[in-house]
Amino acid sequence: MRIEAFAEGGQFAPGRIAETLRTTKDEVARTVGLGRDAVMRPDRVASAKTQKRLREMVEILNRVEPRFGSSLIAYAWYRSEPLAGFGGLTAMQLVRDGHAADVMDYIDAVEAGVHA
Repeated sequence: MRIEAFAEGGQFAPGRIAETLRTTKDEVARTVGLGRDAVMRPDRVASAKTQKRLREMVEILNRVEPRFGSSLIAYAWYRSEPLAGFGGLTAMQLVRDGHAADVMDYIDAVEAGVHA
């Protein structure tokens, strides 16, 4: 999915993300480890922390979408598939705990043929 589908006005837009993934803004907030206000109040949506978390999720989804064939299946993987080598945690849980870079490294290793 093109990154522009998730953005509006030069920043990641929780409403566009929710619409694309057929979920709610509240669920998007929970998925990236943020409170409801972070995706509802314009000043909080624009904050560096909110934009960073949204960007991390979008980057991860964009990396795995070609493997799964759709953003919806990539989102389901992100939320529910335990990752090998991470104690059964999902990509969503790792992102919420601030380990998005580890998830991206894992995806890169799997795509390079290295089994984690």
